[in-house]
Amino acid sequence: MESDSGRFPFPFQPYPIQERFMESLYTALDQGKVGIFESPTGTGKSLSLICGALTWLRDHEEKKQEAAKLLDTEGLEKGSDDGKEKKSSEASEPDWVSEFVQKKAERDMVNKLKDEELKRKKREERLEMIRHNAQLRYAMKRKATEDDETVKLLQLSKEGAESETHDPEEEGLIVAEYESDEEATPKSRLCEDDDDDEDLEEDHVTKIYYCSRTHSQLAQFVHEVQKSPYGDSVRLVSLGSRQNLCVNPEVVRLGNVQMMNDRCLEMQKNKHDKREKASDLEPKRRRGVAKATCPFSGFENLMSMRDEVLVKVRDVEQLLQHGRDTHTCPYYSTRMAIPAAQVVVLPYQTLLHASTRKASGIKLKDQIVIIDEAHNLTDTISAIHSVEMSGAQICRAHSQLSQYCERYRSRLKAKNLMYIKQILFVLEGLVRTLGGKVGQNPNTQSCQPGSELLTINDFLFRGQCDNINLFKVQKYFEKSMISQKLCGFVEKYEGNGINSQSSCKNKENRRIEGLGLYLQSLQNNPTVVSEQQVAAEVKPTMASPMMLVESFLFALTNANKDGRVVIQRQACLAQSSLKFLLLNAAVHFTQIARESRAVIIAGGTMQPVADFKEQLLFSAGVTEDRILEFSCGHVIPPENILPIVLCTGPSGQQLEFTFQTRDTPQMMEETGRVLSNLCNIVPGGVVCFFPSYEYEKRILGHWEATGVLQRLQTKKKIFQEPKKANQVEQVLSDYSKSIQRCVNAEGGQSGALLFSVVGGKMSEGINFSDDLGRCIVMVGMPYPNIKSPELQEKMTYLDKNMPHIDGKSPGKAMIENLCMKAVNQSIGRAIRHRGDYACIVLCDHRYSRTGTLQKLPEWIRSSTRTHTSFGPAFASIRKLCDVLMRQMGVNMSLCFPAVFSVSRSV
Repeated sequence: MESDSGRFPFPFQPYPIQERFMESLYTALDQGKVGIFESPTGTGKSLSLICGALTWLRDHEEKKQEAAKLLDTEGLEKGSDDGKEKKSSEASEPDWVSEFVQKKAERDMVNKLKDEELKRKKREERLEMIRHNAQLRYAMKRKATEDDETVKLLQLSKEGAESETHDPEEEGLIVAEYESDEEATPKSRLCEDDDDDEDLEEDHVTKIYYCSRTHSQLAQFVHEVQKSPYGDSVRLVSLGSRQNLCVNPEVVRLGNVQMMNDRCLEMQKNKHDKREKASDLEPKRRRGVAKATCPFSGFENLMSMRDEVLVKVRDVEQLLQHGRDTHTCPYYSTRMAIPAAQVVVLPYQTLLHASTRKASGIKLKDQIVIIDEAHNLTDTISAIHSVEMSGAQICRAHSQLSQYCERYRSRLKAKNLMYIKQILFVLEGLVRTLGGKVGQNPNTQSCQPGSELLTINDFLFRGQCDNINLFKVQKYFEKSMISQKLCGFVEKYEGNGINSQSSCKNKENRRIEGLGLYLQSLQNNPTVVSEQQVAAEVKPTMASPMMLVESFLFALTNANKDGRVVIQRQACLAQSSLKFLLLNAAVHFTQIARESRAVIIAGGTMQPVADFKEQLLFSAGVTEDRILEFSCGHVIPPENILPIVLCTGPSGQQLEFTFQTRDTPQMMEETGRVLSNLCNIVPGGVVCFFPSYEYEKRILGHWEATGVLQRLQTKKKIFQEPKKANQVEQVLSDYSKSIQRCVNAEGGQSGALLFSVVGGKMSEGINFSDDLGRCIVMVGMPYPNIKSPELQEKMTYLDKNMPHIDGKSPGKAMIENLCMKAVNQSIGRAIRHRGDYACIVLCDHRYSRTGTLQKLPEWIRSSTRTHTSFGPAFASIRKLCDVLMRQMGVNMSLCFPAVFSVSRSV
């Protein structure tokens, strides 16, 4: 039942911390702040975000409507006075000019608000008709191509060469004539004055862009919206990739994301070509083979589904099913619904990557952006804009482009040939930096193993590409769509079962199949390597790696100080690689912070935030007075959580898991004793986190050899985090069932023990609530590998460009913060709701340092106790379990008799 308390509609009586959260959120949105909001999982963060933000949006729209009415009324009153003042103003031209300008501005504002209000009313009327299942018909124009949203999104280039003697199927593979390096003036649209027609390209209403890391988290958010008081009225659109939203079986079966994108774009282009030919009044030319088009992208169906998407809140899975039921593409329908949507739900990649935003039709100007699960936002932006490609992929791209150029040399214009040769030259330079040559098989070329890290300018100089204007090359990639053309070319001629006997013949009219066979007629050119040779040992995952090359070259246009290139040479060229490493994530966050009305960065554990503000916000031009911070405690009673810093084990061995001591038998055996004692007294599930997969393997191997695992198995059924992501759900299900069986049964095992890894598949996004996580054990401190060249370069960059705080270098502070962010994410898996309880054991005396404790979330830090000996720590954990079990009607001493003495041996 909806709560009427306060100004925020809520499905139930909100907690006081939720009310404070929504008040602070409302203030941040109203004042255009960049807000950092920390609310532990289990405190209703998602619902607070929904109700707080949508309440502000509702109030904002109401204020705009009131302003439109007020200005309209004032405009009419002032209009009656204009005639009286006109004669007196004619004598004084400067006054008349100033009054005219002022009144014109007022009229323009009134007209704009009236226009927005008119569009809003028409949109609401249309959506209301759909809600009542009214039949809605669109007056479609014959020339719908020019208004087709899919054509607008794809920005397809028109084929340049026309000849009756050429195969029409090949014409689509040739890049259009590239006339100049400047932005081409877009073709004027043919418009007809028809007020009754709906504008397909609507103005973007004020909206909220909500993004999170995974599709499961986005689906969870959508479900919360559906349960909220706004679930029946808000216009929400869920965006996803083709892999998540495509309903065409021919495309879905490809599996690979890049191949699905390529195939979809090709089908859309074919549909575009078909419409152009249908509207052409010239006589038809020779008939070619019919091109495949997508049967799910009919314009009327897309328009209909666009409105249906806005009427009812759906997650990605529900959109996919709706698309299957209506035989309509959800991928393009959702994108067409963005302008009129009030809430757009989308993954990180779509929002944080500028070109993806543009391709998706996302406009941030004066909009609200909410980034959830943002504890690793800086690293996420860096990862999204970092690019890595192998020597085999570079050689493959060079080979394909060389073959493309050779095939269509006589039909390519001079500008196209010039840029294609520049791209080939750059590719030769990239291979040269790896110590190889493009004219030979990369699998047989040997390299001197080793790694090297260079600045962008030094790398371009090393590859002898410093005289190439990469900005112009980048623009050519975008305008010519050469990467997509090359994909189509490769798919047509590569030896993958495609029969090209009718379309691919050399000068002697010999029949050939596949690109490799076609190239056998070009052996007089020694620089061209056959496709079979290039991919002899490296199986490609996409038709052409040219899009990867395009991304890498785009990355090289960053400022010299903001990025580095890592050259990794292996024994052979094919296995060597080039990686662009982004050092300054702020350059790609600046536009988001500058254009958006307000940005909300939220998470369950945002601590520590000092480096986050320095590296991302301040560097992106956000001032201190624009930042608003909010942090709240948990809804659980303080006695329901017991965080302990454990400095020593049962035998008195100091717990310190440094690289020098953690592999010693003494340390591994002491860890086994700690875990054995905890499993004796903690009911239900125990989750043990190790700092790395390597250490987990080493310590479990030692425990198996010494019998520790067998002893643990007598009290808890043991599970281990799987290596494959698709096995996680099965392991969690078995883990949960095992705990449930043990809780319901008497004697024998008392629950289950799950071994996991910090930063692994179970350290984020998994809920170990109730009996699934009564105790979380953190073994050691998960510091990143400081010897990593990438990490060392990042530290050097921060030390040079960021201020030192409290005498500590920014590089070292980053290492500590990375460690503690990972710890906070892992230990936050346990407490998930108000009635939950758990103990958290931090096994390393270094956690007791004041600076380290300060990096824990406040709701955990306030209850943390440091124990220099094991006995008192063990007693406090036993007391917690005993008290809470008694409250549940269970006596611990009856469940686990004779196990309350500290075990000093395993």
